[in-house]
Amino acid sequence: MKSYKRTYTLPFKFDIPNYTSDFILKNSFLATYFKFLRRFLYLLFKNQSKLEVEKIKSRHQKILWINISAPSLGDSIMDLSSRALLKGRLIDLYTDKKNSHIFVNDRVFNNIYTQADELEEISYDLVILDSFSSRSIRVKSKLAPSTQFVGMFGYYNGPEVNRVLFSFHRMNHLLGYIKSEHEVNLLSKASLKISDQDAQLVSNLNLPLNYISIAIGGEWSYRTYQKWDEVIRLLINMDKKLKIVLIGSNNASKLSEELLKKLDLDNVISYVGNFTFMQTAEIINKSQLLICCDGGLMHAANALGTPILTMFARLTPDMQLTESIISFSLFDKSDVNNISPGEIIKEYSKFIKFAHNHLQS
Repeated sequence: MKSYKRTYTLPFKFDIPNYTSDFILKNSFLATYFKFLRRFLYLLFKNQSKLEVEKIKSRHQKILWINISAPSLGDSIMDLSSRALLKGRLIDLYTDKKNSHIFVNDRVFNNIYTQADELEEISYDLVILDSFSSRSIRVKSKLAPSTQFVGMFGYYNGPEVNRVLFSFHRMNHLLGYIKSEHEVNLLSKASLKISDQDAQLVSNLNLPLNYISIAIGGEWSYRTYQKWDEVIRLLINMDKKLKIVLIGSNNASKLSEELLKKLDLDNVISYVGNFTFMQTAEIINKSQLLICCDGGLMHAANALGTPILTMFARLTPDMQLTESIISFSLFDKSDVNNISPGEIIKEYSKFIKFAHNHLQS
């Protein structure tokens, strides 16, 4: 029964932003305990329970990281952020096919795999398992049935948590607390590597010398802003020379067309739906600021060091951001559309003042 606490207690000694109390209030003990018990028994059934170890040792030089439990692109970027602490080791990644492309040119990951048969003849010193979900356990038992492993989330399954901070503090714990709490908090940040080909492609676009990016569209309605035309008009009223580049995935193509017709401004160009995630990330990388809602492109900006002006709903900014990020944030407890264009402009004015004082170089 003591192990059941691992489902809602952080597996390291430092505290980070989390919604554990909300989770406990909203979920019955029986349902949560049954989930824990099912995972515990599945580890036994797959002959894996005795292979779990508590530390990553110096002898663990060749490591396979399995990351398939949270298939969203943003979660993957956050959950794998602490690979920075493993530099100097040979780290391979097994991940969901739709996320694999963003790690192909990574500074830490050596090989990226998405199919089990790609690893049939490869052995490792250790496996990093993202969680003890049945899918992750099943994949681990197939790819490396007798190899020891450490768990990142382990049984911890339910409370919302700052995933970047969780990743870094958990990795720091597994490595034997090689850094202090303060050092980890300052270091905690996602990372991405833009390929030379993608960088060259974006360079060939002849983008404005100075511009801001606005990410439109979204997968969830409560995180999809609908008043961009008002925001853009207010921005250009502030600065008639301001250049704005619209970005986003295919789900925002229609919205982009409607915005361009409604605005009819030379200041605004759109590359919505035209490029891959990493190519779009390079557009963000070259911009002065990204204005967006909480989502994958926000995490790309954070990874590349571009300042962000972000609207959050339901999850507060401290659940998504860290100290190393330059951010100007707005929050509504239910829907980003409750945030007015005027409030966005106020935050943009703060960014302008900050940029004048700190980013002129």
